[in-house]
Amino acid sequence: MGDLEMRAATAADVPAIVAMLADDPLGAQRETLDDLAPYLAAWERLAADPNQHLIVAVREGRVVGTLQLTIIPGLSRHGSLRSIIEAVRIQANERGSGLGTRLIEWAIEESRRQGCRLVQLTSDKTRTDAHRFYEHLGFTASHLGFKLQL
Repeated sequence: MGDLEMRAATAADVPAIVAMLADDPLGAQRETLDDLAPYLAAWERLAADPNQHLIVAVREGRVVGTLQLTIIPGLSRHGSLRSIIEAVRIQANERGSGLGTRLIEWAIEESRRQGCRLVQLTSDKTRTDAHRFYEHLGFTASHLGFKLQL
């Protein structure tokens, strides 16, 4: 896979991250590069929160992948920590290269390092390829998720 650096995202990475978020039929409906101010404000909130990990994968100076890992304390499961993996995106020309696996493996390992006992993620019902990918990595489709737009 060549040289790959995985690191915390910086403000300078935000345009590349947003471009990846917008690069599919679902993301194209909800993301835009026209106004980065809300994304930069969100990045500032994420960067200030020790339970949020916005990660980028960088190859040859270009951001080629990203994910967000959130650590959540809770009472269930004997008061254990859990993590949620969100916004996993791989640049189109990197898909199929194993980069997605490396990002998810990083998130699982970081979850272990943080003391989490469970790693969760959700995926839109229409993303059947992503579902197969997550199942291949050992995740099980165990719950039905619900959303309420505010």
